[in-house]
Amino acid sequence: MHGFSISYGLLAALAVALLVAAYTDIRRRQIDNWLNLGIALAAPLFWWASGMGWSDIGWQLGCALAAFVVLAGLFAFGAMGGGDVKLLVALALWIKPLWFMQLVTVMAISGGVLTVVMAFWHVARRQREKLAIPYGLAIAFGGFWVLAQNYWPAMQAGSPVG
Repeated sequence: MHGFSISYGLLAALAVALLVAAYTDIRRRQIDNWLNLGIALAAPLFWWASGMGWSDIGWQLGCALAAFVVLAGLFAFGAMGGGDVKLLVALALWIKPLWFMQLVTVMAISGGVLTVVMAFWHVARRQREKLAIPYGLAIAFGGFWVLAQNYWPAMQAGSPVG
């Protein structure tokens, strides 16, 4: 039961980190390395607290590696920012692979809506500089969606996270 409360405390900390990522991306169009590193380094503590076995940890690491390969390719083509890539890879260490795909799907849809809204705003204000989308907001929204759909219901039922 002790690990149960620690794992939900860590999920609450992850939620705060997602808020910080969204806020800094909106304000500065940047997600700080210290934040992404903190999220990644806290993942093993979450694994321990939620009772993950070695095979589960292997799946988490594999998901993070796959995310890195795909997202680094998108970064190389200029389709994604470096902070966004690092945040998603750090989140892949936390979120079960199937749920991570849910996060990516929600992120893509909300990011598309965000892009359309910001493009209209950009044109309406007759701005000439390049449009920069704070995609950390869409990533955070996807993260909150996964937390709300998968982790919080387990917490309310008194079930372990893992």
